[in-house]
This record gives sequence, C-alpha cells and structure tokens, in this order.
Amino acid sequence: MPYEVGAQVRLVRDVQVGGNDTAGRVGSPGPLFLAEGLRGVVTGSARVEPRGLAQDALAEFDRRVGGQRFDGHAAGLLGNLRDQIIRQGAVDSGGAGARIGYQVRFDNGFVLHGLDEDALARV
Repeated sequence: MPYEVGAQVRLVRDVQVGGNDTAGRVGSPGPLFLAEGLRGVVTGSARVEPRGLAQDALAEFDRRVGGQRFDGHAAGLLGNLRDQIIRQGAVDSGGAGARIGYQVRFDNGFVLHGLDEDALARV
C-alpha cells in the first residue's frame, strides 16, 4: 500500500544506511544499519528504476559497442547478445518494472531515500 507524505511509519526489518560490506576488511567501519522498529515520517517518494547486475552489464555493453560500425552479420550477433542481457535483467528482477522509493526522516535524525515499500509499515 502506498504511503503519502506525512505518514507515520516504522521499519519492519533492518535497513542498511551506507558503507559496503568489504569496508571491515580494510580497517574501516563496516556498514551502518537502522534497526527494525525505528519510527519516522515519510517526507517524499519517487519512482525508482530497477538496477542490478544485468542493467550494469547492459550499460557496459552499450558503452563498449555504441557508436561502432559493424557489418550486417556482426551487428546481428551483437543485437542478439544485447537481447540476451536484457532478458537476463527481466529474470534478475522477476520481470518487475519501476517501483516507488520512499524518503523517510527517522526519529534519530537519519533521512533515508529510496526505501522499498516492503521495508515499512504504518504506525
């Protein structure tokens, strides 16, 4: 169920704030999480396009072959390869398109942008 601006919400699972999971290996602090149950207020929402390994691969593929001239056979092969990457993206995301990401200001002062609807519940 969509949340409107001003809705009181709480986290239904731990949510990562920042950092990456390899930071601890180089002596830096590891990722930071906000704990389940933390309350906040929805301050905005935006459409978030799906992004994953297949989308990154497609962007890299387009960067490498874009603007090049190929004969008909090579262009057909590259077109088929690009189609396979696109189909893999549909499998990775379960065929899901864009979703709504919510911006929430939590009671502890953190503001997170792009939270999934399934990470939140009404208070």
